[in-house]
Amino acid sequence: MDNDRIQELLAQRFHCSQILMKSGMELLGKDDPDLLRAMNGLAGGLGGCGRNCGALTGGVCMFGLFLGRGTPEEAENPALFELVSEYLAWFEETYGSPDCDTILEGDQANIPRVCPGLIESAVEKAAELLRERGCLPE
Repeated sequence: MDNDRIQELLAQRFHCSQILMKSGMELLGKDDPDLLRAMNGLAGGLGGCGRNCGALTGGVCMFGLFLGRGTPEEAENPALFELVSEYLAWFEETYGSPDCDTILEGDQANIPRVCPGLIESAVEKAAELLRERGCLPE
């Protein structure tokens, strides 16, 4: 997902978590408004409380879309938890914290300056990690 597409989704008032999931769904050729609604609960750092950034939690959910268990017959995929751990380490190293408030320096006015680039980097990293595990074509 390129910056223009991210800007388009931001202009439509989607949040970081929703954009990460939308990216994953687009990679799979899927569209699910109910899933995007569910992702809205992660917006603003776990429902607006400023905790875990939606680009972080949305990326984790995106990985679940690719590698998660969805039926009683499916086995748990340990690659999911390895992927999440690697993504979290990258996120914290890159942004210094998993939390929205810290990343935004306690000021929501920083959203337009910080979030578009953060979302773009998070989408790129998530796709890179999925490619490395054979979930996406090279």
